[in-house]
Amino acid sequence: MIEQTEKKPQTASPGKPVAIVTGGGKGIGAACCRALHDKGFRVGIHYNSSQEPAREILLQIGGDGFLLQADLADPGQVDAMIGRIKEETGRVDVLVNNAGMCINESILMMKIEAFDAQRSVMRGAWYLTKRILRMFMLRQPAGRIINISSVVGHTGNAGQIPYTMEKAALDAMTRSLARELQGRNILVNSVAPGFIDTDMTAGLPGEIREKILDSIPLGRMGRPEEVAEVVVYLAEQGGYINGSVIHVNGGMYSG
Repeated sequence: MIEQTEKKPQTASPGKPVAIVTGGGKGIGAACCRALHDKGFRVGIHYNSSQEPAREILLQIGGDGFLLQADLADPGQVDAMIGRIKEETGRVDVLVNNAGMCINESILMMKIEAFDAQRSVMRGAWYLTKRILRMFMLRQPAGRIINISSVVGHTGNAGQIPYTMEKAALDAMTRSLARELQGRNILVNSVAPGFIDTDMTAGLPGEIREKILDSIPLGRMGRPEEVAEVVVYLAEQGGYINGSVIHVNGGMYSG
């Protein structure tokens, strides 16, 4: 459902382009919401359980933002979210598939339920994209779909097999969907961050963090805003970039 924590100001402009960012309350998603808003987009901030962080982002960006709550693993909740987007804006110009989760466990220890929970993230991105295309983008002159994948979908990472599979699948979806949409003015690309300073990396043990930093030529982790800069570029420029994976990792992997 769409949720507003404050009465919508009269300054909200329904004619503005609309961007939907899944997992928009934290980390890279939150940075994308702020950056897209700064470029003149109305931003739909999706969250599943991170309600308070999403509300905080809404307060930061003001009247042209709106909240969307849904468990993307549940097709019924996705359908309801699509209905509310239609009611709220009537258009979607940019979809940023950023929502994710990371379950860390070796193949020998991981239960199939955990594997299925991780796999549902990819299914949710696929189903939401399908519905956004059918309801909005295929009825509009243009659209942009940006999938947030990861460097580990290319390098692999011990203890993260389902997560790396999910991220690799997002990049595969990017390439395949760009071909499916041939002849339509809808661009599909991935942004593959390396190790970014977010809640997901904050809890890394010191020795693992040092090992990661040693593998990055720039010698530091990235900032969420540095990923958002690339997302914004793909959202409003990059007219001849399609079916591509853009790596943002400080030089640790070049593709």
